[in-house]
Amino acid sequence: METELSKQLGIEHAIFGFTPFPEVAAAITRAGGFGVLGAVRYTAPQDLARDLDRLHDLADGKPYGLDVVMPAKKVEGVTEADVEAMIPAEHRGFVRELLARHDVPELAEGEASRWRITGWMEEVARNQLDVAFDYPVKLLANALGSPPADVIERAHDHGVLVAALAGSARHARRHAEAGIDVVVAQGYEAGGHTGEIGSMVLVPEVVEAVAPLPVLAAGGIGSGEQAAAGIALGAQGVWLGSLWLTTEEADLHSPALTAKLLAAGSGDTIRSRALTGKPARQLRTAWTDAWDDAAGPGTLPMPLQGLLVAEAVSRIQKYEVGALLGTPVGQIVGRMTSERSVRAVVDDLTRGFERAVTRMNRIAGRSTT
Repeated sequence: METELSKQLGIEHAIFGFTPFPEVAAAITRAGGFGVLGAVRYTAPQDLARDLDRLHDLADGKPYGLDVVMPAKKVEGVTEADVEAMIPAEHRGFVRELLARHDVPELAEGEASRWRITGWMEEVARNQLDVAFDYPVKLLANALGSPPADVIERAHDHGVLVAALAGSARHARRHAEAGIDVVVAQGYEAGGHTGEIGSMVLVPEVVEAVAPLPVLAAGGIGSGEQAAAGIALGAQGVWLGSLWLTTEEADLHSPALTAKLLAAGSGDTIRSRALTGKPARQLRTAWTDAWDDAAGPGTLPMPLQGLLVAEAVSRIQKYEVGALLGTPVGQIVGRMTSERSVRAVVDDLTRGFERAVTRMNRIAGRSTT
């Protein structure tokens, strides 16, 4: 699975794997792909440095990247405490009532929430970059569009390519105008924050909109045949996230959540604002149903929603409260039916890709085997 972009980055397969786990990112890189560590959950710079140390040590000298969440427009002087103060009492009461209804225990006294997404805060994200540029990252991806201009310039000064996710051709053109090097066309089927256009329509639109910039296809890709389809549509590789959640190297801290993922079908996800305030595809649960119910107070805009529900999500995960237990994941979850090593997943992707290419060559009359 070699393309111009994979050659530029020095990887064997044009498989880009986004994951919150350094062990998974390193395993993807070792298997010939390109592991990308998600940084949004790292509040303290030393925690990110610790996991980048681990990723670097496990990658065996092969390339890897980092994914951050930064708004394009910088907001000066806004602290996490300032944002917390904007959360209405009604919404805090709704969370308390919902947790009580499902008998979710409290965290132990003094125990900190494990689920704390503050990486979107300007100060936190910039601290992450201060750490990241001390490592030989080869790609910096941003999940909230184009990062600020000074961040793009700083990355380029370090010889780092910059990627940004796009859910429409219009968004992709903005990225190109901002100086982005790689556009990730993320379709409706994808897990996490995603738009409303399906990958089959989106990928060729984005490829045409930003040519000659390289495009990665994302959303609804969990097999080598699907990867081949993305490349046939003009992409120079595939960006996969959900597929790694049930790998042996992943550490979800919850056997019950892993079991739910393995049992879920492609129709068991929903786009909801329940976790972050922006539409994000995730497992449908009693939690998402409650927030999407018109009788409730409705979700808050990002970043308020993420701060509001952080402790609640930690409690749900810690005590594995089945009805509420969920995670961002794409429609490809229906293919995730067993726990496998990252290497086995990559091997399966490359074999499927070869089958698809052979089939198309045969149809085109280029091969009789």
